[in-house]
Amino acid sequence: MCDNQTDIKQLEILEQKLGYCFQNKKRLLEALTHRSHKSANNNERLEFLGDAVLDLVIADFLFEKFPQLQEGSLSKMRAAIVNEKSFSQLAQHLGIGDFLLLSNAEENNNGRKKPSILSDTFEAIFGAIYLESNIVAVKKIISTLLENIYPDSNLYNLNTDHKTTLQELTQAHYGEVPTYLILNTTGPDHKKVFEVSVSICGKEIAKATGNSKKKAQQNAAEIALHCFKTKGSL
Repeated sequence: MCDNQTDIKQLEILEQKLGYCFQNKKRLLEALTHRSHKSANNNERLEFLGDAVLDLVIADFLFEKFPQLQEGSLSKMRAAIVNEKSFSQLAQHLGIGDFLLLSNAEENNNGRKKPSILSDTFEAIFGAIYLESNIVAVKKIISTLLENIYPDSNLYNLNTDHKTTLQELTQAHYGEVPTYLILNTTGPDHKKVFEVSVSICGKEIAKATGNSKKKAQQNAAEIALHCFKTKGSL
């Protein structure tokens, strides 16, 4: 665990995970300093900056990676990444909790694992990188991180509205919208299971079941999206 006076060299471990070496280690220490710690500076200002920087960089990343998606799907996908839960998970992946500077009270309160603290620190670190370097450096790190966390363009799975995503894809590539057909309904009235198919340009792409028509359609759309992701077409 990091100490402001003696363990600056330990920060090299975090820098290796980030793929970025800070010219000014004190800037990184500031990004890692929670407001509960007895320090002259904490990471709240850097967090404010990093929040805006990450919002832009992630939007840019998604815009380039998914040229076929429309604004609605891109916004939902960005919202699925730019939030406390997602940022705290990315922070955990980098092991940021091991390097936090906390008060003893926050330390004893399991602060190193708190999603809010991890998320805020994640933002602060990228605010610090932006200040020291530029937006290009932040984008490079974030792009690599997201590709590692979500391999094979699995970012599609972040958007739970698979029907909307599939419709935007098919409209962009084929000029058609998907059609859904109920194939079968089984089970008692209080526990029905619906089987649905999804077709595009008259070709059946996928089948799925669900405990409602909407759920079955979403599941079928998700399978169709997976086909598009792996084959590059439907």
